[in-house]
Amino acid sequence: MKYSRVCNSLEDTKKLAQDFAGLIENGCFVNLYGEIGAGKTAFVKLVAEALGVTEKVTSPSFVILNEYHSAKLPVYHFDLYRLENEGVKTIADELREYSEGKNITFVEWAEFSQNEIPFNHLKINVTYNDDDARIYEFEPSGKGFDYIIEGLEKC
Repeated sequence: MKYSRVCNSLEDTKKLAQDFAGLIENGCFVNLYGEIGAGKTAFVKLVAEALGVTEKVTSPSFVILNEYHSAKLPVYHFDLYRLENEGVKTIADELREYSEGKNITFVEWAEFSQNEIPFNHLKINVTYNDDDARIYEFEPSGKGFDYIIEGLEKC
């Protein structure tokens, strides 16, 4: 089961982020895929805003993890881009911990995870076309996230 939405403007992306945020209020582990500049961090910022995060949301490229605790649930934002194979292996257990309990975890550049994320999560692939529109494709991996796809289809 997959869901795709084309966003032709920032307002479209903001609406998608709000729809998504309304569906993950009890927690979610999200792997984000896409090229540099595709809109992964922008989407995380908009979702965090919709969840009620009041801190400034920034890319965790140089620090690996940013944490935000001002919303109803904690939001964790990882970036694996700068980690080598061994680096990802050293945080694999930590990533698993962030998949448990009531929190929301985003992992940018999940393609660098070397399959160290075998547990249940939601994949979001972000691409863009010649018109600069963004295409967000949502796909559950494992159990427990079909309701998000169904919810997005109803929005």
